[in-house]
Amino acid sequence: DNMKFSLGKSEGIKVKFVCSNEGESCGCIGDAFKNKLFKGTVGETFVGKNKHDDLVLYVGVGEEPTIEDYKFASYSAIKYLISKEFENANICIHESNLDYREMVLAAVEGAIHGNYIFDKFKTTKKDIEINEIGLILKQELDNIETDIDELVNKMDGVITARNLVNEPSMYLYPETLAKIAKETLEPLGVKVTVYDKAQIEEFGMTAFLSVGRGSAKEPKLIVMEYNDVSDNPIALVGKGLTYDSGGYSLKPSDGMKTMQSDMGGSASVIGAMQAIASNKLNANVVGIVAACENMVSGDSYKPGDLIYSMSGKTIEIDNADAEGRVTLADAVYFATDKYSPAKIVDLATLTGACVVALGEVYTGAITNDPLFLSNFLDSAKNEDECVWELPNDEKYKELNKSTVADIKNSGGRLGGAITAGQFVGEFLKNDIPWIHLDIAGTAFLGKSQKYLPAGGTGVMVKTLYNYVKNNG
Repeated sequence: DNMKFSLGKSEGIKVKFVCSNEGESCGCIGDAFKNKLFKGTVGETFVGKNKHDDLVLYVGVGEEPTIEDYKFASYSAIKYLISKEFENANICIHESNLDYREMVLAAVEGAIHGNYIFDKFKTTKKDIEINEIGLILKQELDNIETDIDELVNKMDGVITARNLVNEPSMYLYPETLAKIAKETLEPLGVKVTVYDKAQIEEFGMTAFLSVGRGSAKEPKLIVMEYNDVSDNPIALVGKGLTYDSGGYSLKPSDGMKTMQSDMGGSASVIGAMQAIASNKLNANVVGIVAACENMVSGDSYKPGDLIYSMSGKTIEIDNADAEGRVTLADAVYFATDKYSPAKIVDLATLTGACVVALGEVYTGAITNDPLFLSNFLDSAKNEDECVWELPNDEKYKELNKSTVADIKNSGGRLGGAITAGQFVGEFLKNDIPWIHLDIAGTAFLGKSQKYLPAGGTGVMVKTLYNYVKNNG
């Protein structure tokens, strides 16, 4: 159910933002400051009464608040209200030295994050969620309702991505992922075509099929077309490993437990397509997902195998757990061959090496086009998503060299996030502007990080949306 936002007062408790340096001068909450019951740190909550004897939830935004601080404060307020079983609230947005429109939108976005919970498989569900929020503004803002609607649609895409990542692989596999993509996107005017194994074979996507061979679940190629894709669209390619056991390079049990999240790239692409289409952006975009499972059977691909790819290049399998890049080799080639995109972005929960380098905070990026990345980083900054460029240096490419095939699917431990990205880059049909995003650390969190939940985050949906909106 969607949270409803309206301008002006609704039923329910008032929420007020408080800076920590307002201190004792701050009306009714002054006593709480004086008695050290409330410090006004970012996200700190305190319930008191105002001079009209109304109940108010005060929430701290720190000393010199940023837009991010308002998002987190709004998130914390909603989390608190849900825990106390409130159903409605009014958020009062005061004026500060920040852009007022951005503050209003930060309060809305934070509230949506605060309302998110993945409890589909709990028998005792949280029956309370905040239904309606009144926004009490101090300034008249032109078109603010339109901006709020756009943000709500964008966040719906983020939530779709989160739910897909959180869904266990026993229920989410290539066929069901394709079905959800169709059900979500087709009503918004996106053309979704799902190719089966026989059709994938006809395309010559041998690398993709090799990875999926060990699974009883049939692979699917999911193609999502928005607007005129014959006219050099932006291509978004998401890694779609709905489960990754590591294959014959078997993962330890602990490493397998969260591997339903290995389709985080495809989730972000589907979520971004939803956001783009529901807001009717004027851009041509194609989303591509090669969905399969990497499992162990008598017919799985093996270390030492030499396999063909759609591009004609041969791949030496050095490690069966370096499978995502093998599926992307065909997906990226397919995208560049069939659609001649103006630009291409691939997203993948690709390497543990990226998590070691950047933790769960930054997404790693590699590009062949610094200007493209520079514009993309602006979009990430606008959306408060963290992306860090890794060097796409020729010297690393040596590590992927094979003595028996054209390329090897693992460059070894050192620089693993870079060599994995460079492997994918070898399968672009033409030298088109390309960005590779390694979201292994950021798509699925071990524990919550500010307003991002533990589990699926929907990372990069907002950045992709922002980029396509401003550059499509």
